[in-house]
Amino acid sequence: MSTSDDDAVRPELAELRSRLHATTDAARPDAVAKRRKTGQRTARENVADLVDEGSFVEYGALALAAQRRRHTVEELVHKSPADGIVCGVGTVNRALVGEERARTMVLAYDYTVFAGTQGGMGHKKLDRMLSLAASWRLPIVLFAEGGGGRPNDTDMPLVAGLDTPSFLAYASLSGVAPRVGIVSGRCFAGNAALLGCSDVIIATENSTVGMGGPAMIEGGGLGSFTPDEVGPIDVQSKNGVVDIRVRDEAEAVAVAKKYLGYFQGRIDPWSSADQTTLRAALPERRRRAYKVRPIVETIADAGSVLELRRDFGRSLVTALIRLEGEPVGLVANDPFFLGGALDADASDKAARFFQLCDAFGLPIVSLCDTPGFMVGPQAETTALVRHVSRMFVVAGSLSIPYFTVVLRKGYGLGAQAMAGGHFHAPFFTAAWPTGEFGAMNLEGAVRLSMRRELEAIADTEAREKAFQATVAEAYERGKAINMASLLEIDAVIDPAETRAWLLRGLRSVPKAVRGEKRRFVDTW
Repeated sequence: MSTSDDDAVRPELAELRSRLHATTDAARPDAVAKRRKTGQRTARENVADLVDEGSFVEYGALALAAQRRRHTVEELVHKSPADGIVCGVGTVNRALVGEERARTMVLAYDYTVFAGTQGGMGHKKLDRMLSLAASWRLPIVLFAEGGGGRPNDTDMPLVAGLDTPSFLAYASLSGVAPRVGIVSGRCFAGNAALLGCSDVIIATENSTVGMGGPAMIEGGGLGSFTPDEVGPIDVQSKNGVVDIRVRDEAEAVAVAKKYLGYFQGRIDPWSSADQTTLRAALPERRRRAYKVRPIVETIADAGSVLELRRDFGRSLVTALIRLEGEPVGLVANDPFFLGGALDADASDKAARFFQLCDAFGLPIVSLCDTPGFMVGPQAETTALVRHVSRMFVVAGSLSIPYFTVVLRKGYGLGAQAMAGGHFHAPFFTAAWPTGEFGAMNLEGAVRLSMRRELEAIADTEAREKAFQATVAEAYERGKAINMASLLEIDAVIDPAETRAWLLRGLRSVPKAVRGEKRRFVDTW
């Protein structure tokens, strides 16, 4: 007998279909309409946009809020579909990388269900998913919008719920598989804690992120605030919490796909810019600032650059790129900020980026142009000594290939840090002909070493002439070609050959092999 006719469907299957339909957007037009008023999409729309069509398998769709003492099952079916968190596995970027490399877990809090709060059954489902992710090393994309713990799940026999394992379970996946956090709208308390454990945070212009929402803040006697005043995007992007700032959820999903792609491996086809333009990339005046991002864009495959934490630690650029389809991490000093000097924020930014690349086997390319670490009384108030030292400590445990190209300035400990510890630590350290080197800034070094001699020259003009002559001598001594002649660097190269050198380096080292030791990625 055929069962394709709906009239022949057995009652139990009809009941299942009805319950599953109740979880869909089509069954909840009022909830969808509310999202439209805020210019946002539903959780299920975001999931559908992220995963490849037809690939998503949902877990725990029939879960209901633990409030059966307060509401009937029928009411909960309408009020709490999936208990406010859509979970499942599917593929992302399958057409580019194939089925195996595209496998991904998706966890999406649903703000239309009790403001995306974390319920007892939702935590139980989340813990199940995180266990699967750990067992099978599944990358995770977490849509984290929501208001934190839900206080009125009366079915759960608990006092404070502080034995909830979800946060540790998610944190324990650091370094096991890539984890992407996405937030649009409001994200507070427990939702923010999960978001903050992610490797990368992508946030929309309308997002606000805080460890406590307005109710918690007011309850703690700390004042009354609107949700938009607690951790808005301008604050969280400049202080380094947000890695990538985007317009809306559609762009957030597109960026998440691109980000995951770097950890899914090589892709084809690729193209690159005319490398000869690099010969004129730097100003002829050696002390004049220039824009480093066009250099990065030229060296990398076309359209492959994804910058992280752009608004934080602005004297350093950290980005994921590709070279002939191969994913690579890149750091580069930005002379437009602090002359490219490494302050506490830039050092933290670099150290964490090193960890991210190392955890997942991405080689690192360093484009160095720095006068060194930032110094001075004000800089020391930022705990500079501890923060800059992170670059050395993290570099000391790297197991991935590292390549350094000095574009112009390579001074002092800051330059050593940019080279992964010292100039002979990378697989190679090369310099453009514009490279200049010293234990510290050349002008400063001359003023210190020649102080008495210069002070002894009474005539101001003669003193300046002597100073400039000594600087010129120091510059000749510190030129890239002279450095290479003494084997302090490996080569001086035509800027147009930079990409070729990096590709040869990548092909000359074995692929990084993940050891038994888990390399976690610090949240900061």
